[in-house]
Amino acid sequence: MGEQPIFSTRAHVFQIDPTTKKNWVPTSKHAVTVSYFYDSTRNVYRIISLDGSKAIINSTITPNMTFTKTSQKFGQWADSRANTVYGLGFSSENNLLKFAEKFAEFKEAARLAKEKSQEKMELTSTPSQESATGDMQSPLTPESINGTDDERGTTPETPQYLPEPRAEPSQNQLPFSHSSSSINKHWEAELAALKGNNAKLTAALLESTANVKQWKQQLAAYQEEAERLHTRVTELECVSGQMTVIKSQKTELNQTIEELESALKSKEEELERLKEEVESANEFQTEKESLTQKLQETEERNQTLEAQLVELEQRLEGSQLEREAFRKSLRTLLELLDGKIFELTELRDSLARLIEGSSS
Repeated sequence: MGEQPIFSTRAHVFQIDPTTKKNWVPTSKHAVTVSYFYDSTRNVYRIISLDGSKAIINSTITPNMTFTKTSQKFGQWADSRANTVYGLGFSSENNLLKFAEKFAEFKEAARLAKEKSQEKMELTSTPSQESATGDMQSPLTPESINGTDDERGTTPETPQYLPEPRAEPSQNQLPFSHSSSSINKHWEAELAALKGNNAKLTAALLESTANVKQWKQQLAAYQEEAERLHTRVTELECVSGQMTVIKSQKTELNQTIEELESALKSKEEELERLKEEVESANEFQTEKESLTQKLQETEERNQTLEAQLVELEQRLEGSQLEREAFRKSLRTLLELLDGKIFELTELRDSLARLIEGSSS
């Protein structure tokens, strides 16, 4: 018979972000059909969902899989073979419960099928062990060739990084919840990066302040040394008998003074650079405060939008009740109108009979 669908439902399909392992990435723009398939030739169960011609779910159910209900309308399971985590957002809790029941049922069926396969392997291997040749052979099955799930070293079906996503109640609320959570996480990441940069710049500022103090002390010592050297040069110039020695020493002293002035200039440039870094740190602090304020405004706006959404849902429910009452009224009027039409028809027939009787 091949592979046949045995249960179908509709849901919004998500996959875990392979980079962050925390965020949900929608793989369908709207609710799609999600079906359980049974392959009688291989005795396996699969979950398959198509968005047009693209397969967005192709997961084989194994005995060590677990379907987790994370909210009233959202559930998830990990597929180690596909190296991902699937999430489904249903329109109602009843649909979620039905899907979870089928998952548990087919998981148990997969476990029993695996046990039967292992028993057949053991029964097949027993005669081969008792054969006259004494060869220790086992039947070539797909599991013996490729290895079972345990032999292949599959990862746990429910990884530790599974998030606790919000409920995905409906098609209208789904994009809103996902976008608001993405905006909040984006601003939180920006704020964390600014905090890290601020800490680094603060540490650099403290270190530069200590270096500035040390450089000021060195500068004072260099100035004292320069004054002493200038005085020494003057004294040597007064000694006429040692002009050659004095000129040589003067040249050396002038070179030393030039080196000290060059070092002083480089220190001053370093000091200016540190001042610029301090100003940049202040700008980062201002930007951090601005981002914090924007984050608070975004959260307030999200709360306002959620309140508006609740109000719109209430109004929609009220309008549906009014529409149902209006339909009932129309049905009542239609029944009355049918009765009047029937009475008018009988009256017409009576008049027609009277006219025929009077003419005869």
